[in-house]
Amino acid sequence: MSRSHTRVAEAVRDEACPVTEVLDRVAGKWSIGILIAAAHGPVRFTELERAVNGISRRMLTLNLRRLERDGLLVRTVYPTVPPKVEYSLTPMARELHTSLTGLVGWAERHRSAVSEARAAYDTAAERGPDAD
Repeated sequence: MSRSHTRVAEAVRDEACPVTEVLDRVAGKWSIGILIAAAHGPVRFTELERAVNGISRRMLTLNLRRLERDGLLVRTVYPTVPPKVEYSLTPMARELHTSLTGLVGWAERHRSAVSEARAAYDTAAERGPDAD
């Protein structure tokens, strides 16, 4: 591999790495569910736990901390006994929620077309490359 090619590959990797890291974080299995559930206003931990199917308390806690660290959630603690904690989206997360809603809409509109394309591909693959 030439030196110039190596430099180009490194530049692409360095530029894409932060984008990939952010997308991995916000597009994670649990992050999307949490962000969608929190979009309806301040929400408490137990409400999130019920809204995000299949998430454990530990995984919810870890994801809430990550989303707060990434600037997507605000955690508000009220000085009551027992303490009341609520989570809400930041403006940045509200913008992300708009994009997620668009993506969900796209997936719903094209779900059958994707299924049909998969079935056609699988049928063609079963017949083999020479079966045209």
